Amino acid sequence: MRKRVAVPLAIGAGVAAATPRMFKRAWKPPQREVHQSPTDFGLSYEQVWLTNANGLQLNAWFIPAADPSPGPTVVVMHGWGGNAAHMLALAQPLFGAHFHTLFLDVRNHGLSDHDDHVSMIRFAEDLGTGVDYLRTRDDVTDVAVVAHSVGAAAAIYYASYHSDISSAVAVASFAHPGELMSATLPLPRPVKWAVLKGVEKTIGKSLDQIAPRQRIEHLRVPLMLVHGALDEIIPVANTLELHAALPSSRLLIVPEGGHSDLGPFEPYFPEMIEFIRSHATTD
Repeated sequence: MRKRVAVPLAIGAGVAAATPRMFKRAWKPPQREVHQSPTDFGLSYEQVWLTNANGLQLNAWFIPAADPSPGPTVVVMHGWGGNAAHMLALAQPLFGAHFHTLFLDVRNHGLSDHDDHVSMIRFAEDLGTGVDYLRTRDDVTDVAVVAHSVGAAAAIYYASYHSDISSAVAVASFAHPGELMSATLPLPRPVKWAVLKGVEKTIGKSLDQIAPRQRIEHLRVPLMLVHGALDEIIPVANTLELHAALPSSRLLIVPEGGHSDLGPFEPYFPEMIEFIRSHATTD
């Protein structure tokens, strides 16, 4: 009996020690082609390169509003394995609503530099880099955020520590990164536990500590939670849980929405934009 217990524990200990290396290799985001730019949507833009805290160069597209005068701006951030091009369905609606926009590639995604690994925390750090950049521009009066999937969870994490954005729209956020990762790992329970402990060692924080479930009660800005009812990657129950934890958040469930395809969400963009507008500072 002791041997039966000792073997998985020994395996688990070995996995825990090796996981920082495994995490960096196994959880590399897929590199998807940057297949479009704002010009494909009839929009002019400025390509800007932002330097994050690690000295990496992040690609971003700044799309000025039709009215060039100072005004509110929205940072749009993709999810795991995506890039700025995958979020461009939002470009014309935000342009038409007279917002400047910044479409950001997080490190290890799109045209941005690569780091040794990327995580939800690093998504949040790169979001901060984008916000800091916009605060230096004379044509920006206000900054809001729209983010998807891991980006959405990172936006919640960021907004729980910062009040330098006026609102956040989190599309398809998970409630807990460890639970999501565990659900995708076809491993025995002791090995899963060891893998997640190794991930925590890599990112330098416990997964419980950074989980949107934990951070949402500390939110310092208005939040809108958006989720597709048919999402099979991150089930809608995640957003329903987050809304229950923060009843003051705005909840929008898209009946035909899945996870990656923003098409079913497009009829609801005006509702998301109106939420941002209602909290924006225009001068």
